[in-house]
Amino acid sequence: MKIGILALGRPTFDVQYAKERLTTSLKFLSSTNHNIFGSCELLLNEQDALQEINKLRKENLDFVIIIQVTFTDSSTILKIATCLEKQIGIWAFPEPRLGGRLRLNAFCGLNLASHTLGLNNIPFSWIYENPENMNDTKFEILINSNNSKRPKKILEIPSLGSKKAKSVKEKIHNLKIGKIGTHPDGFDTCKYDQKKLFGLCGITVDEIDIEKFLNNSKNIKSEEIEPTLNKLKKTISSIREVNQKELILSLKLEKSLKKLKEDGTYNAFAIRCWPEMFTEYGGAICAPASMLTENKVPCACEADVYGAVTQLILQEVSGQSVFLTDIVDIDLDDNSGVFWHCGQAPISMCNPKIKPTATIHSNRKMPLLFEFPLKEGIVTMMRISQSFGEQKMVVSKGKMIDRPLPFTGTSGVINFDNDTKDVLNKIISYGLEHHIAITYGDHVELLSEVASELKLPILYI
Repeated sequence: MKIGILALGRPTFDVQYAKERLTTSLKFLSSTNHNIFGSCELLLNEQDALQEINKLRKENLDFVIIIQVTFTDSSTILKIATCLEKQIGIWAFPEPRLGGRLRLNAFCGLNLASHTLGLNNIPFSWIYENPENMNDTKFEILINSNNSKRPKKILEIPSLGSKKAKSVKEKIHNLKIGKIGTHPDGFDTCKYDQKKLFGLCGITVDEIDIEKFLNNSKNIKSEEIEPTLNKLKKTISSIREVNQKELILSLKLEKSLKKLKEDGTYNAFAIRCWPEMFTEYGGAICAPASMLTENKVPCACEADVYGAVTQLILQEVSGQSVFLTDIVDIDLDDNSGVFWHCGQAPISMCNPKIKPTATIHSNRKMPLLFEFPLKEGIVTMMRISQSFGEQKMVVSKGKMIDRPLPFTGTSGVINFDNDTKDVLNKIISYGLEHHIAITYGDHVELLSEVASELKLPILYI
């Protein structure tokens, strides 16, 4: 078989480690009985990837393997699939949970790709495996597309309505989200349609210009943030160790969001959190998002409107703060997964044995972010999903376990109630979004009733 290879990465991650992982995977590929085509170099930007695509178009390939070495958005993978018009498989690498930064974050890239390919009705096979554990059997499954079939459509809407669920539906109706900026390119997971959303639950969205928001934030007087700064100095001693100029800018973002909430009566925000917050403004919005979310004004990063909708519903159902998070790793041997985001979980979710600390963004190196492991306890996970272009509610449950911080930022290790392999397969095969909201407690029954009221089918994972 003639197999084309494209290895995708981004320079914001650990390029040296990524190249080491790629070298090991290429060593395995060279040991197979197949003809391998392509430069097999780590492609760190879209231009290099397009050049490689053009070279591979000249070959009469039987199959294309995309090696998801680090996180990438889904735009390049969609171009590979549409330009080469061959069966494709995606091979993504796990990484050890060492407490440091996410060096690869390849699972999130695989997650994004699965959503975009699902929306475009492009079948693909995939594997999430370390190169050292790859063998001929796993490889043959990958290239023979045995796991590329789209799963059956979710047909049934649960008939479990209740007075409490009707009350939740009534309370979220007419809520309003402030969407600051646009979602990043290649993040189809964050797209939304206002008419479709309003028809679902009555929630509306105001578009807010990000440049105007950043200018308004800069113009906030330093004395306006002094109460917040003084409070943080009392509760988080390490706040004095970060760049103080950037810290002030970050806290101004929190004040700016509060003013927007008051002026526009917003109930939640969906915020374009990068790159402009860093490249044009000079401070992170992660901790400000944490603080507002703690106070029941959920903030979704990457301008993920349906993520904010998910937070509002789960917050209303649970009566607690929620955390919109990525799933960044699933370990079948350990029967666990990792929830992570840069540093924006509500502080009430901190493991009580650990004091939260102030930190900087792992890629952009600016404050303010919070860092702590999530506390132990039963959690419910939910997402209002648009995978395959079909609205549905995704629900799951598990237990956060008392483990050391797996990666920098706010993160925690979970044992899912359902079989971990099944959870992994459903996330990717159903093309789910990379953000899911979590809150503490068992709220599955009421969520099922709310889904019935919203006429949403449910996918349990």
